[in-house]
Amino acid sequence: MQQLPLIYQRAVEAAIEASTAIVQVYNQDFHQVIKQDGSPVTDADIAASECIEKILQPLGIPITGEESDKAPFEQRQSWQQCWCIDPLDGTKEFIKRNGEFAVNIALIKNSEPIFGLIASPIQEEILFGSKETGVFVIHFKDVDQIENWKQLGIPEKINEPLVMTCSRSHHSGPVLQIINVLKEKGHELDYIKKGSALKFFDLASGRADIYPRFAPTMEWDIAAGQAILEALGGEVVHAETGEPLRYNKANLVNPYFIARTKAMKDKFSL
Repeated sequence: MQQLPLIYQRAVEAAIEASTAIVQVYNQDFHQVIKQDGSPVTDADIAASECIEKILQPLGIPITGEESDKAPFEQRQSWQQCWCIDPLDGTKEFIKRNGEFAVNIALIKNSEPIFGLIASPIQEEILFGSKETGVFVIHFKDVDQIENWKQLGIPEKINEPLVMTCSRSHHSGPVLQIINVLKEKGHELDYIKKGSALKFFDLASGRADIYPRFAPTMEWDIAAGQAILEALGGEVVHAETGEPLRYNKANLVNPYFIARTKAMKDKFSL
């Protein structure tokens, strides 16, 4: 792992330690409560957050995360860089025990995601990368065996039929409009329904072409996936303006967005 910059090495270490803590809770009875915003939080969310902060805080880079205390925007707006973290993305899927949850860690610089990491605690795999390092998928056990790292290239072609990845827990009418537009262009679609940021494993590998989201998300849900997809020539853009999503905003809620591979971006305008 020495070929990675130190801060990225620490992010990988944090993701593995958080994943271990999550699985320990997953394999036993656990406690859950409903937060003020109506979303659930479990013992695993808290344990994973503590693991990540313990490893990343000594780097001196401020953290914004789902289970962390949020600094006011008056303070955050002066940050040149920060971590954007979801210690357990897909808590609803965790509670359902379907394995479709993830650890998300992104590094934000001047409102842009420059590094992203998504870990699957159940599959014990990490998808991570940046324009600087390239994008890799590694197994936890291979973290120090660089020869076993799988580097991902830019998906060169769209799938036929096109493959749309979408949420198990959230659906919306505008997605049907995108489906109709694609069908009008002569393409049939297949679907991969999956919880959490694990969808970006399919986009990064080229198994999926597009991920439209017209339901609420927070910055820490998407920042890591955007950094990874952009490193592979793809994009995550505002559904109305077509501009890349920005981070460390006054309001940490994301606009509706469309994520797609480079091949999909080059072939279709939506």
